[in-house]
Amino acid sequence: MRLTLIIREVFAGLTRNITMTLAMIITTAISLGLFGGGLLVVDMTNKTEQLYLDNVEVEIFLTDDISTADPGCETDICSTLREDLGEFPGVTDVRYVSREEALEIYRETFENNPEILDLVRPEALPASFRVRLDDPDQFVAIYEHFNLYPGVESVRNQEELVQRLFSVLDGLRNGAFAIAIFQAFAALMLIANMVQIAAFTRRTEVSIMRLVGATRWYTQLPFLLEAVVAALAGALVAVGGLFVTKNVFLDDVLSEVYQSNIVAPITNAAIASVSPWLVGAAAVLSAITGYLTLRWYVRE
Repeated sequence: MRLTLIIREVFAGLTRNITMTLAMIITTAISLGLFGGGLLVVDMTNKTEQLYLDNVEVEIFLTDDISTADPGCETDICSTLREDLGEFPGVTDVRYVSREEALEIYRETFENNPEILDLVRPEALPASFRVRLDDPDQFVAIYEHFNLYPGVESVRNQEELVQRLFSVLDGLRNGAFAIAIFQAFAALMLIANMVQIAAFTRRTEVSIMRLVGATRWYTQLPFLLEAVVAALAGALVAVGGLFVTKNVFLDDVLSEVYQSNIVAPITNAAIASVSPWLVGAAAVLSAITGYLTLRWYVRE
């Protein structure tokens, strides 16, 4: 009987201040949606980073004289360098790229950009060794050992380019989190206001119940549950919004990017994995905010 009464009071409270309830649900949904989006960007960044690092290579560019006179890497300097690279600890693969092959790769990469193709002359592309490592962190050892080798012009690690890409993704993630924090603050303020107004409009009922022996928890529990229910509704809207955005919008816009393995795709499984965190955050924060509001403002 008491449970039925509490449920009825919660429903009445939510519908009595319907505009504030809707405002709280929408604000909570936006806040949690942005927070969930930030978590998904973190997950995508981590997967993309691993995707790139698994394929990252160290490029050892050769001097112009070797690039010009030794297209097959047959001289002692070039062949010795190839052997030493292959025997270096942690190296899993060594591939020689001649000047002609480098030019062909360049043309294939920029075949749709004739303006860029015209900027580079064949002799500007050096021959190189592309070295695959079992651990990308070994680049420092490769650099220190081979940077001053005979025939070596420079050593470049593709990981530096990867980190630049991740700095952009990290900026997007941090921006989403910053907006989510402001939205969360607004949602918490709405929760506090909703609890105060609900308690004020039913102050006479609460006073009567306290006079006949009802405990503080029993009289204040409906207000607390109203806040939690509204926040959970916002969390469900946020989760639904993430699924809809991913399947209706992102998959279509980023389909070519996903197919090219430029970034790792956002999956439904990833959204499902962050959803419990969103629902849990909504329940816990709304319950704490509601409880503190009742303790601070409601004295009956």
